[in-house]
Amino acid sequence: MDLSHLGVPVGPMVRVGGGFANRMYRLDTDQGSFAVKELNLLDRRWAYRAEDVFRFERAAFAAGIPMPEPISASRTTLVHRWVEGEKMPEAPVSPAYAFEIGQILARLHALDVAWPRVEEDPTPADWPDLAERATATRQPWAGELTAQVETFLAIAHFVDTCERPGPVVLTHKDIQPWNLLARDGRPVVLDWELSGMLDLSGELGSTALSLAKGPGIEPGVFRSVLDGYVAGGGALPPPGPSWFVFMIGGWLGFTRWNILRCLAGVEPGTGPDLALSHESARNGIRGLPDLFGRLPELEALLR
Repeated sequence: MDLSHLGVPVGPMVRVGGGFANRMYRLDTDQGSFAVKELNLLDRRWAYRAEDVFRFERAAFAAGIPMPEPISASRTTLVHRWVEGEKMPEAPVSPAYAFEIGQILARLHALDVAWPRVEEDPTPADWPDLAERATATRQPWAGELTAQVETFLAIAHFVDTCERPGPVVLTHKDIQPWNLLARDGRPVVLDWELSGMLDLSGELGSTALSLAKGPGIEPGVFRSVLDGYVAGGGALPPPGPSWFVFMIGGWLGFTRWNILRCLAGVEPGTGPDLALSHESARNGIRGLPDLFGRLPELEALLR
């Protein structure tokens, strides 16, 4: 990757841990510190629109959204100014933090940024075949997957048929604890690659639930995201299962993608390590059926 536009390095580029889809590095130069992301081009789950996302990021940054400054974007590499902050644990955030995230979403959805029309593919329903291949290749989670095949087929059907009430907004689409920092106790939003058009209920439900869940769900934190959204000038869509279909569908696709990486049985050259793919596959196989079964409980959060 050509990083000459970032200045003269003052040390070697260092890989940063984590990364569920791509690989991240820190580069310190005479012009500052930068987060350099090497995009996984081997088996992406969607076509990455580098120019469109970069334009959206620049507009969000110019509007004062708390985020790393976007520096450059190419087909293979994303560069942002490095931001120091505290990593967020996968646990309920404070109500004040959740309220501010809601306000950020309202400001983000008010931006006027052009976006190309994108057609979505049907949700894959090849779970019986995946279970057979997992058993044949002796994957450590094969038995658990086989036992849940019917549930995964039901989840895929739900994702394909759930009615979305609209409106559709241009947004981040992936505000999760691992894509957030706290700087002086306030949010910084990272990792904008998934940005695109999304039904508003799916964005709000996914964000509020991700910030409210831990061993249980904190209803007050969930509600704080929605209160912040209204305080920021946004209007809430009607309640219903559509609030959670995006999160469930995203986790379903992520689980399937990691299963396919595990079935290949080789360490990929980009993207997450094989061990992390095994962990993500196992977490999805165990966690998704539980989340799907709790839909009535989740919908009760909207009352």
